[in-house]
Formats: sequence, structure tokens, C-alpha cells
Amino acid sequence: MTNGWRPPRGRVVCVGESMAALAPEPPQSLERADSLRVSVAGAESNVAMYLADHGVPVAWLSAVGDDTWGRRVRDAVAAAGVDVSRVRTDPDRPTGLLVKDPGADGTRVHYYRRGSAASALGPGLLDEDTIRSAALAHFTGITPALSASCGELVTRALTGPYTVSFDVNHRPALWPDASAATVLRDLADRADIVFVGLDEAQRLWGQDLKAADVRELLGRPRILVVKDGAYAATAFSDEGVCTVPALRTTVVEPVGAGDAFAAGFLAGLLRGEEMRRALRLGHITAVSALGVTGDHGPLPDSERIERLLGLPDEEWLTLGPAMSG
Repeated sequence: MTNGWRPPRGRVVCVGESMAALAPEPPQSLERADSLRVSVAGAESNVAMYLADHGVPVAWLSAVGDDTWGRRVRDAVAAAGVDVSRVRTDPDRPTGLLVKDPGADGTRVHYYRRGSAASALGPGLLDEDTIRSAALAHFTGITPALSASCGELVTRALTGPYTVSFDVNHRPALWPDASAATVLRDLADRADIVFVGLDEAQRLWGQDLKAADVRELLGRPRILVVKDGAYAATAFSDEGVCTVPALRTTVVEPVGAGDAFAAGFLAGLLRGEEMRRALRLGHITAVSALGVTGDHGPLPDSERIERLLGLPDEEWLTLGPAMSG
């Protein structure tokens, strides 16, 4: 175990929009696809579902439309073991939809979420006992980009009575002006636990940034995790700096892996694991998302997870890619 700071154990609440998602099955360009697979896409519900997989009690707070997509989204998240009892049904606004378009240069995502039920969420959601009694609340930088009221929701949430986890999750298509860099830095620097990809930090705050530079920019979070793509993740905390290489794996579709990593890492922290093992659990969980066309894939069995967590460093290194830099 560890002498470093850890969030209190207890119920986690994940807040944010989830949508119905359509993706070609098998993965190929939309122009050539004959069939589409329906799944659920949403950063916060992804985290919630993977936390549930790890045995963490978790609820998802959001809103969906009074439509088929909304019922399908709610049912799918509930089936993963997440409490969805406080998800609102909006009779006037639709559930959001996204369509994935895999290609040789990566997967493009087309959003149809303007005026969605979740975009009408606001700070009043924080009066829910579900979140006020939470040990940890998880948000992402997607939510404040959806509407002014959603921005107010996240801003006020940062002053709540719970530990706040925040994934920067920069989605350029959702930010029509140059405000993302300032807004996301301010929000992230006020959270307790922060996740950010090195590539998105470079897009937002400077192309030459290294992981240590990101820590200089975001100095207030108790724990900052900088993810360097398929290479490694580095945690900065009161225990110092800890870097753990990622695992090699065949990538079927990359969307959702960052959410899976965050869930695995948070599950490790909530267990009181040392930082190295928490980062490893993040990587193990990310592999589950990388191997499927949807955002939520099956975890390895608990025996295999424990074996991987307990490997000596030199053996773990043999499972990962060559380190960058």
C-alpha cells in the first residue's frame, strides 16, 4: 500500500452526456460499410461502466431524450452494473447520436448532438443527493463545451464536498473558438485528480511540451496523469513522479481507451494501491477498449489482472513498446 494521498473509498458518480453510437461492423469506411453496429458512446458513462467492471459502486448522472436511443443508452449503461436511477428523461430534446468512420488515418467521428437533452443540464444537477453524497465525482472537458449551462455545471462542481476527477478530453470540434485552452486549463487546475494526453496538452498549451512541463502548467491537482499515447503514462503526486509503460496490443479501434485508462487508474486509487499498480491497472483496462469496435470491452479475468499487477518491473517492460524519447 502507500503513504501518499488517495481519494476516500465510496461511491463514484460520473456526470456527462452519453449518446447512441453507430459504427461499421466490421471496421471499414462508412462509404463501403453494409452494416452498422449500435453501441453507447460517452466518456463519462465509459468510465462508469469500467469502474463497475472493477467492482466500484458507481452511478451515472445525465439526461437522455424520451426516445428509442435514450432508452437504449440507459439500458446499456445499467446492464454494465451502473446505477442510472437518477438519469433524467427530457420530453422535449433528443438523445445525441454519433457515427464513427474508420479509415487508414484513424477514425473520424461525426456528432449529431446539438440541442440534445444532456446539453440542457445545468448546476441544479448538483443538488441531487446522489452526487452530494459521493466520495468521488468524475467529469470531463467535453461537458463544458456543450452549452453555457453545462459549463456552469462543471465550474460549480469543482467546489463540491467530494473529490473531483477531471479528464481534459479536448474535442476540437466542440470548441468553435479559441477558448478551449484557457477554460480547460482553469478547470483542470482546480480538480483533485486530472488526466490529460500529452498530445492534447501540446495542441492546447504548446507543441514542445513534455510531461514535466504539463505539471508546471497544472500544479494544483493532487494527482496529475499525463498519458503519452501508446508509450507510457506518468503520474505526478506527493509521492513524486511515476512512469509506467503501456502494454502492446492490437488496436481494433482506439476511441474509448482513454476513458478505460482513467477508470482503471481510479479503481486502483480507490483500492489504496501504490501508484505503479494504479497506472498498470489503467493500462490493462485501456487494452480492453482498444480491442473492440465499441467503447466498452471485456476485462481480463481477475486472476490475470492480479498476475499482471504483480509482475516485476523488468517483466512488465517486456510487455510494452519501446519508450519514446
